[in-house]
Order: sequence, then structure tokens, then C-alpha cells
Amino acid sequence: MFDFELPERFRRYVPLAVWVIVALVLLAIPLKIVSYGYLPGDDALRHCAKAVSGKTWPEILVVGDHYRMDHHLGWHALLGAIHRATGWDAENLLVFSVAGLFLLLNLAALPWLKRPEAWLVALLAAMVVSDVPQRFMLGRPFVVTITALMTVLLVMKNRPPNLKYFLLFTAWITAAAFLHGVWYLWLLPIAAFVFAGQFRWALVLTGAWLAGVLAAALLTGHPAIYLSQALETSFQATGKALGGRTLVTELQPFGGDIVAVIIVGALVLLRRVTRLDAAPVTKNPAFWLVCGCWMLGFRVSRFWEDWGWPSLMVWIATEMDFLFAARFAADSLRRLWVALILAGATFLATTSDYGSRWTQCLTWQFLTPAAPEMAGWMPENNGIVYSSDMGVFYQTFFKNPHGHWRYLLGYEPSMMPAEDFATYQKIIWNYGDARGYEPWVKKMKPADRMVIRGGKGDRPNIPQLEWNYGVSGTWIGRTPRK
Repeated sequence: MFDFELPERFRRYVPLAVWVIVALVLLAIPLKIVSYGYLPGDDALRHCAKAVSGKTWPEILVVGDHYRMDHHLGWHALLGAIHRATGWDAENLLVFSVAGLFLLLNLAALPWLKRPEAWLVALLAAMVVSDVPQRFMLGRPFVVTITALMTVLLVMKNRPPNLKYFLLFTAWITAAAFLHGVWYLWLLPIAAFVFAGQFRWALVLTGAWLAGVLAAALLTGHPAIYLSQALETSFQATGKALGGRTLVTELQPFGGDIVAVIIVGALVLLRRVTRLDAAPVTKNPAFWLVCGCWMLGFRVSRFWEDWGWPSLMVWIATEMDFLFAARFAADSLRRLWVALILAGATFLATTSDYGSRWTQCLTWQFLTPAAPEMAGWMPENNGIVYSSDMGVFYQTFFKNPHGHWRYLLGYEPSMMPAEDFATYQKIIWNYGDARGYEPWVKKMKPADRMVIRGGKGDRPNIPQLEWNYGVSGTWIGRTPRK
């Protein structure tokens, strides 16, 4: 089948057909996943709800004195502008965030590859052996930073640095720093370029980083506060916990990704066997980023998930790009068949609902005033929601962006006042023991509510409050009524 030759008049359309196949499958993947009713489980919910609410974080959360400004100011400004222009509610903004960011990341990689089907190999490999492509569907602005990183690594491959690439890098880093806010971790790829001996590229990237971060900070209107609070937030989030177990999940250390180590070994072996690229692997900044972020993952897993694995995907894609260019003529039928097979496999692997990864959210039951069983049990005006489960905040705020109450625990525990953060840490450290809630119970007023996850037979052992099993898996407590 692969040996059949296309008529000459059709061969010139093969490259275009491959591009169309790859682009269509990358478009179909997020649309299919969204059609399941998929909702991300964390920050995308609060980003979209905040854009709709029109409130500041101190109007939504109980924050400590160290909070000074919105860490994702650019992303919320963008979503807010879209909300005002289109009238979209939080759910529509969420679909835009999830599908739009997935497409941005994947389509941005294609122009820098001679064979765009090579990217499907990287995406397929990552989906089969890790949860990284699932993170690409979280609808969060860190995807912009990953896109910028991948663009930098793909552009420099076998290309000399020049002014055009400096401006491109500056634009991407400006967007990433303004929308995502994590400006300081760009020191990682700069260090990787230095270790790889790519000193001219390191200078270009350093200049672009300085210019991009400065531009992003100026766009916020409060450059000094924006830059300093990013560092403070990082320290607060990782340096004040009682232990790794009390950190939010993605800031906890990982146990090592042995499959990724095997992939790295396979890539090195492939290079020695095929001899397609004479440059040693140590000249590739992606190699150093993979190695460095794998080690840093033992401290914080997001080093590996957001910087290491994307770098490994770029490495896989560039190696496959060389291999496909050497093995298949650009206008051959064999290339077309390979692209079709890769497209089918990638689509099926990424859209498969394995382990209910895309439909688990369909079992969620939200706390809303519209539910009859919630009459009198939703927080009242100026009340506070006390909970040690961030999911309570994400889901309740998403469904009630205009609620006239605040949340003690939001998207980052360290944002709470110091005494409340200490209470939260003790609750998590003691696996949710009811006695840990006592400081919060003593502070509760009639307008406040306490929300604790648990089954119908797991009534919280906090007799100072009266309880209602409001929705499945959720208990709501309030001060006793006369």
C-alpha cells in the first residue's frame, strides 16, 4: 500500500494535505473533549467567574495583609474584555479558555517544523505516558508560558539568532509575563542555553526576557508591586507549609518520572543509530531543560510538568522532524499515510475518556441558591465560607460569581490571614480531624457557613454547629438558629 505512487499531478498537494490533516485533528481534539461537558477542576473556574463578577480578590476572598494586587491581572483583563464584548457567562468563557489555549499551544508549534506530523508524535507520546496534555486542557494562562517556551526551543533549532527572533521572543515573553505572571522562571531556559553552549542565543533570550518582563510590568500600571509580589507569592506558597503533604497538589514533589527517563534514553539511542543530526545532544537546550527540571521536580512537581515535559515534547518533535524528512519524500503517498495514522491515533488517545478524565466533572453537584434543599443554607450577605477544600471555592464561585459573600480559602492557602493559614495547615496535617476546625467555629457568625466534604453517613463531628446534607458529598454547617 505504501509503495503505490501518486500521479504526478496529485503529488504537489501532499504537503498541503498533511498540514490540513494535522490542523484539523488539533482543532477536533478540544472540541470533542468540550462536547463531553468537560470542566477543569481548578483555576480556570475561578478565572472565568472573576471576569464575570467584576470584583477584586479582596471582595471575593478573605486575604491577609501581604496581598497587594492580582497576580493574573492580564488574564483577568482579557477575559473581562471578552465578557463585556460578547456577554458570555462563566461557562462560555471557560469553553473559550480551554479550547483556545489548547489550540494556541499546539498550532504555535507547527510553523517551526518541516514536517508538522512530527508534532503529533510528541503529543501522542505525552498523552500515553503522562498527564501533560491534560494540563494543556486546563484553560489556565500557564499554557501561554508553555507556548512561549516551546516557541523559543523550536525557533533556535538549526537557525542563527537575529533581530526578528529577538522581537518574537520579546513579544511571547511579554504576553506570558502579563497574562500568567510567573516572570522569574525564565531563568531556567536561559541557563539551559548557557549549558548547551548556545551563548549567542542565550544573550538574545536574556535581552528578550528583560525587555518582555519590563513591558509586561508596565502594562499592569504597578510594575514594582507586580514583579515583587510574584516572588512573594512563590515564597508564601512553597515556604510556609508544615510539610510537602500540606502544599497544594501541583506544588508537591513528584516521585520521579521513570518513563520520561526511558524516552530520553531512546532519543539518545535514536540519534546514534540514525546519525541524522551531527550536533551532540549536549548542544540542545531542550536536553538540559529536561534534565534540570526533572531534578527540580523532586522539590516541586510543576518544574517538571510545566517546563520539563514541554521541553521533552519539543525534543521528540524535532527528532521526528529530522527522521521524517530523511525517510519520506515531502510529496510521497507514504508520508500521507503516516500522517493519517498519526492523526487517528492522536485523536483517539487524547479524546478517550480513560478513567473518566474528561467526564468526572459531570458528577459534581454545585451549591446554588436555586436548589430547594439549599434554602436557608447558602451563606448570607457579607458572610464567609469556611472550608479546607479548595474545590468548594472553585465550584461554588464558578456557579455564583455574583454571590454576596466571601471565601476564607481560595486558590492559594497562603493568601489567608496568618492565623487562618495556621488553622488550615493543622487541618490538612491531621487529615481533616474535626478538632482542627475549632478556631474557625469560634469565629463564625450567623451569616457564615462551614462546608465539609463527606458522605451522608459522615456527619462532621462538630456539635457546635447545625448541619445539612445540602448536596451529594457535601455537608453545610451554620450557627444554631433559635
